[in-house]
Amino acid sequence: MIAPMAETVWEILTLRGLAATDERAEEFTGTLVIHRVGSGEPVESVPVRVKRSVVTELHETLGRLLMRSTAFKPNKGR
Repeated sequence: MIAPMAETVWEILTLRGLAATDERAEEFTGTLVIHRVGSGEPVESVPVRVKRSVVTELHETLGRLLMRSTAFKPNKGR
């Protein structure tokens, strides 16, 4: 039996440089910048590849979450 690992909680700081090779790309690349919550350790930069379907799902999910947030005021200029 494998002993359980201590749970590490990460805080997402940003997703840098998410880009595609062209407008029809099905995959994007970038760098996820994370930090261990409560730790004095420096941030970690993790190269990532993200499928278009995941970006779409995140867009929809985060949009719904922000719309329900009382502190969020949509920018009507966009």
